[in-house]
Amino acid sequence: MSPSATGTPTRSRRQRANAESARSAAARRRRRAVIRRRRRLLVLGVGVLAVTTGLLLTLPLVRKAVNELSLPLNYSSVIRQQAAEKHLDPALVAAVIYAETKFQPRDSTAGAVGLMQVMPETAQFLARRSGATTFRTADLANPQVNIAYGSYYLRYLLNEYRGNPTLALAAYNGGESNVDEWMANARANGQSLTVADIPFPETRAYVERVLDAQGQYKRKYANQLYG
Repeated sequence: MSPSATGTPTRSRRQRANAESARSAAARRRRRAVIRRRRRLLVLGVGVLAVTTGLLLTLPLVRKAVNELSLPLNYSSVIRQQAAEKHLDPALVAAVIYAETKFQPRDSTAGAVGLMQVMPETAQFLARRSGATTFRTADLANPQVNIAYGSYYLRYLLNEYRGNPTLALAAYNGGESNVDEWMANARANGQSLTVADIPFPETRAYVERVLDAQGQYKRKYANQLYG
């Protein structure tokens, strides 16, 4: 019997064995790959769940921080006290402070001082009007004093303009003499002065900003301002 005749079956069996071994190895690799993918997906799912849970737990804190950054509020007890004494809406006082300084007291180049940007001469006028005898301009650097005088001035302007917040705020920013002139011009044309009629862009934007902020403070800080 020739060598080729006896070798062929042996090689055929060996080839089949090798092929089966290769298929088994490939199947094992596929199973291992599937297991690895499942593990990765499991780890990813756990990570996503942890992040989602963390966000849900911290969401109130994040919302509070955003509110405080975009619409800050400090000295709420002082604002409540002064608003009650001056018969003002606390949210209006807070909104004026927000529009003036965003609760970061400073001195302006025009000479206005503190949280509510009170002019020293205005404060002196209000001090004389109220009978205060110990007031000094330097006192306006004190937040409580500044809010007291700013609120007093706001009440004075509301009284002057018959409770009209648009006119009072326009005077707070643009000055009483200007508002009186704008009102006279509007009356000459048979009209009332509205926000849109304010000729100073800065004052017009100021009034709109304060009125908008007043509504936001009412909604977002009801407990602090009215509680």
